[in-house]
Amino acid sequence: METNNTSQHISHKFDEEMESLRHQVLKMGGLVEQQIVGAVGALQKMDVAAAEEIILKDHKVNALEVRIDEHCTRILAKRQPAASDLRMVVAVIKTITDLERIGDEAEKIAKMAIHLSEKDGRFSSRYAGIKHLGEHVRIMVHEVLDAYARLDVDAAVKVVRDDEEADKEYQDLIRMLMTYMMEDPRQISELLDVIWAARALERIGDHAKNIGEYVIYLVKGKDIRHIDIEQVEEEILS
Repeated sequence: METNNTSQHISHKFDEEMESLRHQVLKMGGLVEQQIVGAVGALQKMDVAAAEEIILKDHKVNALEVRIDEHCTRILAKRQPAASDLRMVVAVIKTITDLERIGDEAEKIAKMAIHLSEKDGRFSSRYAGIKHLGEHVRIMVHEVLDAYARLDVDAAVKVVRDDEEADKEYQDLIRMLMTYMMEDPRQISELLDVIWAARALERIGDHAKNIGEYVIYLVKGKDIRHIDIEQVEEEILS
């Protein structure tokens, strides 16, 4: 009887640790989402103070990654999880790496805002595609975190699919900016900063897609990283 009670206590403690891990990931994700919104807003308004705040906050994202990674290491060493529990820990380790990189991309956008402001640049209406792409990838990050929280495979697959649209938006935006460069070479320096910001947003979409793939791996135990989205939908959602 005492052995059963001990086993139940260990099991309950492990469940608490896993739930704590999940909450920490969602906290990190929420902070990263705020970084995206703030960085794109700073770029649109050429707001140096807001951009500097984004850069300063990046250390919070980095600190959370280190804390969660250490938590995962302790769980692996002490609990030696198997099956779905092991997949959860592996998915968390991979997820926080992508979240940290999203934070880095938001920081890059903030730096572009400062750089443009220092050159007396302005965010003209012809850069509206940046705002739209920024909102698109922010929604992707929000939805993939929601998919992670609910272990929702359908939502995760949708985010993987949505990355194709983000890539198309990025490519269209780059073509447009290149056209502006050819029309007015004096704007090349300014436009290059906008291009780098667009590239950072496209990379955020890629990282959101990666997290969607980890959710699918976590729930289904299937690695879909090198599988066409059509095949994924057929195999996972059918």
